[in-house]
Amino acid sequence: MQPIDSRRLTYQPLTPDDWPFFLQLYQDRQVMAFVADPRPLDTIRAAFDARLPTWQPGASHWLCLLMRDKESGSPVGLTGYLHHEPDLAEVGFLLDPAWQGIGYAHESLRALCEFAFGSGGVRKLTATVTAGNLASRKVLEKCGFQLEGTLRESWFLDGRWQDDWLFGLLKHEYR
Repeated sequence: MQPIDSRRLTYQPLTPDDWPFFLQLYQDRQVMAFVADPRPLDTIRAAFDARLPTWQPGASHWLCLLMRDKESGSPVGLTGYLHHEPDLAEVGFLLDPAWQGIGYAHESLRALCEFAFGSGGVRKLTATVTAGNLASRKVLEKCGFQLEGTLRESWFLDGRWQDDWLFGLLKHEYR
């Protein structure tokens, strides 16, 4: 896989040593507020293990990259995408609250788009965001993603049915 790079972040495939950070993110209620209800440890571990196999464009499992701050070497969050078709993939990102609000989500999404539309062979990227997650929506729109629709009551979260916003970005629209 061609390396992904950006100004302030490094990106590396998830390794078994990253389990403590992955667990920390998935157990952080602020991080998961718009993603999922608290999950049992074995469910989180299964999600982690599913992201460890070597990834190649078109793989049926997530490209999951650990982001690190170049200056400190500290883990910042996770980013990646999952192919739904050979040229269609869904992006996702999670950031540690200590690193939110300083542009790392935007920087990492741009780097991921560059990779996906370049050597990744992707024609379209999508994102599904729980309605109300304005921070993620802002990041996606800043990168050029367009709101394509709303799935009403499609995700059960926090004791009630939530709407999902569907975003898309075509390769020829990416700036």
